[in-house]
Amino acid sequence: MLWRYAAAIVLIFGTVFIHTACTALALGWLRSLHRRHWALRSAWARASALAGLVVMMSIAASIESGMWAGFYVLTGALDTLDDALYFSLVTFTTLGYGDVTLHGQWRSFSAMEAVNGVILFGWTTALIVAASQRLFLHRQPGEPDS
Repeated sequence: MLWRYAAAIVLIFGTVFIHTACTALALGWLRSLHRRHWALRSAWARASALAGLVVMMSIAASIESGMWAGFYVLTGALDTLDDALYFSLVTFTTLGYGDVTLHGQWRSFSAMEAVNGVILFGWTTALIVAASQRLFLHRQPGEPDS
């Protein structure tokens, strides 16, 4: 029983590591755009940068959910990769349809994955809000004073 909880902690650590790396990459990319005075002059360019951030973090969330799905298949908690990916995405996003579920000794994993997903989506939301404020509320390089 303890090995299962240890495995969940490893999965949570792995997803946080991936999220940290993607956050660092995204912020580095946004900083590089900011240094190029011409890159963020228009509202369309800033909107595109924000959309790129959302896409990058969505890919990270998909990879993170896929880690949980792989674990479910490898341990036999779910039979097929298709079911595992579906269950994991529904759980990670806390949508929780309940049409595919974990049984018996594996039930607590769905709650642990949901907690992991809530924390990472909260993190992503904070990142997007901070980037939005920086991109749209502060004066951009090369932008004339109003």
